[in-house]
This record gives sequence, structure tokens and C-alpha cells, in this order.
Amino acid sequence: MINKRIAFLGAGNMAEAIISGFVQSGKMKPQQIIVTNRSNQERLNELKGKYNIEAVTKDQLDYSTIDIFILAMKPKDIDGVMEDLRGKITADQLLVSVLAGISTSYMEANLNDSQQVIRVMPNTSSMIQESATAVSPGKHVAMDQVLLAKELMTCIGKAYIIDEDMMDMYTGIAGSGPAYFYNLMEHIEEVGHQAGFERELVREIGAQTLYGAAKMILEQKETPTELRENITSPNGTTAAGLDALNKHGAGMAIIEAVKSAAARSKELSKEPEKKLALQK
Repeated sequence: MINKRIAFLGAGNMAEAIISGFVQSGKMKPQQIIVTNRSNQERLNELKGKYNIEAVTKDQLDYSTIDIFILAMKPKDIDGVMEDLRGKITADQLLVSVLAGISTSYMEANLNDSQQVIRVMPNTSSMIQESATAVSPGKHVAMDQVLLAKELMTCIGKAYIIDEDMMDMYTGIAGSGPAYFYNLMEHIEEVGHQAGFERELVREIGAQTLYGAAKMILEQKETPTELRENITSPNGTTAAGLDALNKHGAGMAIIEAVKSAAARSKELSKEPEKKLALQK
């Protein structure tokens, strides 16, 4: 069990996905979790009813009782949240941010000189405890807190400690990654349906195929290249499919998708940094 009191600042879809994972993991009791937002009482009541957690507006939150704050609101609201936290939290309280594009240095500079801040990048598969989550510590974080953050993130899937300068590329791969696979499934479903399959059936067939391939990569010693070669006979059906993928630029499209998402993440991270520079 993780014996910490956690407050989510933000009650959106990602906050709910993580809360769901925490509760389902059994490593935390619902009573240890608080969710808060500025004023949407209806949303707070919804989350309280679904997960049996405590739900309060930000004005009702007792900051001194919280061990870990998880920032899960929209990145555009970061300045207001920094203002709310400034002077109300201490350096021994851990700040964990799931906000894309907001660096640990920006949050440290807006709070105090020794604030412990960790960025994490989960994806929405945390809802079913299958997220691939990055954990990037700021410069003031003690190692036991880094390991605590990683343990928390393992409640929602696999967690990986990475340097923060790799976070943009990680976002392109794993943060945005589920959408690439969903898009692949959309196309598989459509072509199967056009051929005569019921949508639900071809969706299940495609998903099971994708799931099986993922398990092969995770559980076998072969590289993805070796696994692909193992099932590709010369002039066979798989070779024909792969030739079509190459002809239509599928490989390059995947590379550009990851690069574009990473570049956008980098652009987003520069916006608050510029604002901080102007304030100085």
C-alpha cells in the first residue's frame, strides 16, 4: 500500500484516468485521494460517486494535509494554479505534473527555490492500468520521492524514469502514441467492413491482432525487425502487404507523426518559458 494523501488539481479526463488506475490497483484506498477544481461541482460529484473519493472545490482544500499534489488541469491554467500554490505548499510536499509542455524549472521558479517537482507523461491507457508513463524529476527532488512517483505511476501501468530533455520525444511516442494505433484500427475496421465484415467483428479481430503483436514484442527476445522477417515469406501475402505499406509511405508517415507530435510538445514548452523570461 502507498500511504500518502494525494490531491488532484484538475478533474478532466486524464485526472479521471489516473484516479481510476489508482483505485483499481488496490495500492491506494479511495479515502486517500482528493480531487478538486475551481467551480465545477457537478463534475466533482460525478467523480466522487464513481470512485468513492473526496471531492472539493479549490477553496475548500486544506493544502497542509496533502503529501502529493498532482497537477492535471489544462496547461493554459498553469499560472493560476502556481498562484494558488505559492505560499501554501512547502518544499517537502511533492508536486507531480502531467501537463504537457510545462517544464520542472518553470514550476520551480514560480514556487520556491527548493520545491520538489516531478513531471510525468502518462497516456489514457492508465484507465485500464496499461499506461506507458515517463517520470522526469526536477533538480530538487530526493531519490526516494522519484521512486515514490514511479511506484505511483506503476499503479496505472509501466513507468520509466527519463531525463526531462527527452520528454518531448517521449510525448511523441507514448503520450500521443495511442492515437496512432486507434487511427490504424479505424482504417482496418473500414476496409474490413467494406469487404463484408460486421464492424464489431472486424474491430475485435484487428484489436486482437494488434494486442498479440504487442505481446510478442514484449515477451519474445526477437527485435521487431526479426519478428517481421519471421512472418514474411518471399512473394507471400505478408510481403505484398508490406510492399504496399512501403509504396504508400507508411513507415515515413509513422516517423513524421512522432516527430511532429514531439515538435509540437517542444513548441508548447517554450511558451511558458518566454513568459517567465519576460517576468524577470
